[in-house]
Amino acid sequence: MSWHPQYRSSKFRHVYGKAASKEKCYDCVPITRNVHDNHFCAVNPHFIAVVTECAGGGAFLVIPIHQTGKLDPHYPKICGHKGSVLDIKWNPFNDFVIASCSEDATVKIWDIPKHLLTRNVTSPKKELLGHVRRVGLIEWHPTANNILFSSGYDYKIMIWNLDTKEAVISNPVKILDAHKDVVLSMSFNTDGSLLATACRDRKIRLLDPRAGTVLQEASYKSHRVNKVLFLGNVKKLFSTGTSRWNNRQIALWDQNDLSVPLLEEDLDGSSGLLFPFYDSDTHMLYVVGKGDGNIRYYEISPEKPYLNYLMEYRSHLPQKGIGMMPKRGLEVSACEIFRFYKLIPTKSLIEPISMIVPRRSESYQEDIYPLTTGAQPALTAQEWLNGVNKGPLLVSLRPGSGAVNSLPQFLEPEPLMKTTDLSQHQGRGGRMPLEDMQKPSEIEDSRNQLKVEEKLPKNEQMCLSNGFDIFECPPPKTENELLQMFYRQQEEIRRLRELVNQRDIQIKQLELELRNLCMDTGSY
Repeated sequence: MSWHPQYRSSKFRHVYGKAASKEKCYDCVPITRNVHDNHFCAVNPHFIAVVTECAGGGAFLVIPIHQTGKLDPHYPKICGHKGSVLDIKWNPFNDFVIASCSEDATVKIWDIPKHLLTRNVTSPKKELLGHVRRVGLIEWHPTANNILFSSGYDYKIMIWNLDTKEAVISNPVKILDAHKDVVLSMSFNTDGSLLATACRDRKIRLLDPRAGTVLQEASYKSHRVNKVLFLGNVKKLFSTGTSRWNNRQIALWDQNDLSVPLLEEDLDGSSGLLFPFYDSDTHMLYVVGKGDGNIRYYEISPEKPYLNYLMEYRSHLPQKGIGMMPKRGLEVSACEIFRFYKLIPTKSLIEPISMIVPRRSESYQEDIYPLTTGAQPALTAQEWLNGVNKGPLLVSLRPGSGAVNSLPQFLEPEPLMKTTDLSQHQGRGGRMPLEDMQKPSEIEDSRNQLKVEEKLPKNEQMCLSNGFDIFECPPPKTENELLQMFYRQQEEIRRLRELVNQRDIQIKQLELELRNLCMDTGSY
C-alpha cells in the first residue's frame, strides 16, 4: 500500500464502513445487467434512482429514500428511452429533476413528482438531440444552473443550455471534438472552469470547456487510464486504470504538468474497474472496485507522499455499480462523513454503506463538518457561458442552521487614511500620529471590531464571546464538550491578554508622542 509515516496525526485514521441492516436496504430491485462501465445509480436526499432491467427500451426506477424494504414488482418506472439507459444523474440544484442518457443517442430530462409515483412516466420534460451514436456519459455543471455535458460514442462532448422553453433541443451551445476515441470519464474542478477527461486512447486531457481548447494532455504509456477525477482545489488529478501487466492501478497527477504522474501504484490483479470518489471537505479519497466488495479509502495531503492509505472496507458481496449521497443528506448526529449505495444484482439488493468517524459525543462535530456545497447555483447558465467563474455556494450542516448560503468572504483592505486626513495630521508639527505607526493588520482588526460594536445594540454587545453567541450554545453535557468549552475560554483569555498588552503599548507610545510635542513647542 501507499507509504505513510508510522505516526501521522489524522482525525480520519479510524474511519470505518458500516453496512445498513436488512430493514434499511432496498430489496427485490431488478438491477440492470448491462456491462457498460458506469455507476447505474444516482442518489440525493429525497430519492434513489437506479437503472433497471426491462424488456424493450430502457428504464430506471426512482424510489423515495426512506422507502426501504421490499419493492413492489409493479412499482412504476421512468421508461421513455428506446434503448438501454447507460447513465443517470440528478440535478445538483433541484432534487426533483434527473437526466438520463441512452443507447438511442438521446439525453432526456425528467421532472419527478413530489408525491409517490402511481404510474409509469413516459414523457420527459426536455429531450436533447445532437449525438448520432449512443450517449454513454452525462455530467451536470457543479456551479452553473441548467448546464449539462453529454458524451457519446461519436467521440464528441456536447454542452447543453437547458434555460430554454423548447421541449426538444437539437442545437448544443458548444461541441468539443478534441477526442479521437470514446470518452470514458469526465470531471470538473471546483468552479467548473476546467474539464478533465479520460479517453479510450489512454490519454488524460485537460480542457477549457467554453473555448474548446486542450490545455494539457497526458500520454503516459505505462498507465492505461479508465477514470479521472479532479481533487477539489488541490490542483491535482487522480486516475484509475491498468498497468502494462494488466494490474489495477491508481495514479496522481499535477494539474499543471501531465507528462509524468506524481505517484503510481499497483493495487491488485483483478479485472474490474475502479471508481474514484473524492470528498473535498475531509480530503478523503475513496476507490470502489467493480466486481468485488472492497472500498479502499485514502487521505490526500499537499506534501509527499500525497496519498495516505487509511483502511479498506471489505465485503463478500460484489458490487456492479455504486451511488453516492451528497453531504447535505448525511446523518451528522452519527458522525457519518460519506455514504455509498451499493448495487448487488445477484441478490437484487441495494445496500447503504456509511463511512463513520468514531466519536463518543453525540453533539455536532464542527471539525469534521466544515461548510459544504449547498443546493443553490452560484451562476446562471448564461453567466457561465459569458465567461464568469464562481465557486459553489456553501452551507453549514449543523442541525437547525437552515439552508443559509454563505461564501468565504475576503475583506478588501481599507486604505489606512484618506489623503485629507493625512494632510491634516502632517500640519500639526510635521509628525505622524500613533495610528500611522501601527501595523496595518492591527488597525484593520481594531476598526472591524469597532464597526461590529457600533452595529450591535447595547443589550446585545455583551452576548458575543470570541465571535460566538453564548445564548445559542447550550451548556456542556459531556466531558468532551466541557473540555472544548474550557479550551475555548482559555483561548478567549489569551486573546484578551494580548489585547490589553497592545493597549498598554499604545498608551506608552501616545505618552511619548505628547512629550515630543511638548518639547517641540517649548523649543519654539
